[in-house]
Amino acid sequence: MKFNTLSRRRMLARLGLAAASGSMAASLPAAEAPRERTSSAAMALNVQDFGAAGDGAKDDTEAFRSAMDAAVKAGNCAVFVPRGHYLIKGRLDIPPTVTLQGVFTAPSARSKDEGSVLLAVAGAGDAKGQPFITLRTSSSLRGLTIFYPGQEMKNPPVPYPWTIQGQGDNICLTDILLVNPYQAVDFGTYPAGRHFISGLYGQPLYRGLFIDQCYDVGRVENVHFWSFWGGWEGELYVFMRSEAVAFVLGRTDWQFLSKCFCIGYKIGYHFVQNQAGPGNCVLTQCGSDIGPTAVRVEGGQAHAGHSFVNCQFMAGVEIAPTNTGPVKFTACGFWGIPTTDHHAIIDGTGHTTFNGCHFNGWGQHDREAPAIHARSGGLTVSACDFMDLGKAQITLEPEVVSALIYGNRLRGKERITNRAGGRAQIALNAVSA
Repeated sequence: MKFNTLSRRRMLARLGLAAASGSMAASLPAAEAPRERTSSAAMALNVQDFGAAGDGAKDDTEAFRSAMDAAVKAGNCAVFVPRGHYLIKGRLDIPPTVTLQGVFTAPSARSKDEGSVLLAVAGAGDAKGQPFITLRTSSSLRGLTIFYPGQEMKNPPVPYPWTIQGQGDNICLTDILLVNPYQAVDFGTYPAGRHFISGLYGQPLYRGLFIDQCYDVGRVENVHFWSFWGGWEGELYVFMRSEAVAFVLGRTDWQFLSKCFCIGYKIGYHFVQNQAGPGNCVLTQCGSDIGPTAVRVEGGQAHAGHSFVNCQFMAGVEIAPTNTGPVKFTACGFWGIPTTDHHAIIDGTGHTTFNGCHFNGWGQHDREAPAIHARSGGLTVSACDFMDLGKAQITLEPEVVSALIYGNRLRGKERITNRAGGRAQIALNAVSA
């Protein structure tokens, strides 16, 4: 049957919809035009209907709390935050299954003064205080910017509590810009399993993302931490290079990170073992740039450990003496900065693997330093390319319990030092210019 314009109008008429104008919004009387909404927030409660001003001067804390209480009574729906600057002098607690949603679908550093902006002021000087926002089971935070107007670009900056803390499973963060938090996101102090984070941007000054006590698969993607607010020079940059950590990962039972990046931090990815024990993580297409340490592994689960695939690191890797689990680098790139001598220092009782990786720019201070220095544990290096001409590639110390070094390309000459004796198998490495 031919579906012409008349047929379409008759169909819409049966549904009680106006079609003559081609736009439902245009058919509404001016007095009935809705407030500013995104399409996904069309059925949300509006914080401005509960007294929020969004003018950056009036304290909007109680208006936000009232809107979220109403969302619970209405059946756990969303609370929409229109464009504006909302001064929040207190803290916000997002009830279970409630979403607090702003206007952005992809905030960036250049949008830090626009959109739905929350101005956080509570907790100055108290790094261990109550978080600015607490998310409960199955609650969500979306499309918002958070800014600390009282923060200072100095060494040290003003300590604040965590900006966002999760307490419960199935929590979601989507399209969030944290301009200058001292501590950004805490999904570790309390269990927060099956969390989902996507599109998190910001310049955390001391700690970025902390995950621990995650006993069921956590997912993190498209996280970008870099110095767009405080810049690359001055006191604040000195503090971050000496104290700040972008990602802190503790006990996680299957943690997936994809397309995550940080630059200018003392440690990019720090794998710790707290009271809950170590975790296991898979990182794909991640990177750590311009920092003394790209990866530090202090613990990993013995049956799984940590795996990096298609990652890039412009800093060193440290496998600590406390590590007992496997650590694997597959198709990863390593290159040096002025602070880099070794691309990797291997300790502990676990086994570290490099497969299909490339190394260049090591030995910036000590030109005799090897790219990989294995002090203990196990090591496999295969199908890798050591690109610096004539520099030492690998050193194996006597405490190394097992080593397989084979099928690699070495430039200028082979410079592999084996102090592990027969516990190391070194073969089929090609030397070229």
